[in-house]
Amino acid sequence: MMPIRHRLRHALVAYAVIGIAAWLTLDGALRWMVLILLIALALKSWIAVRREELQ
Repeated sequence: MMPIRHRLRHALVAYAVIGIAAWLTLDGALRWMVLILLIALALKSWIAVRREELQ
């Protein structure tokens, strides 16, 4: 099993790729909603990793 930091890195890269695709293909409010959602997911992932590391 991969260490949790490596999984976080892969998740953040995936969020970035989806964000770039959203930026290039969407416009208006939908673009911003998708980007805000991805930022929230990235933050949630980072918090989960930090909690796991502190236990």
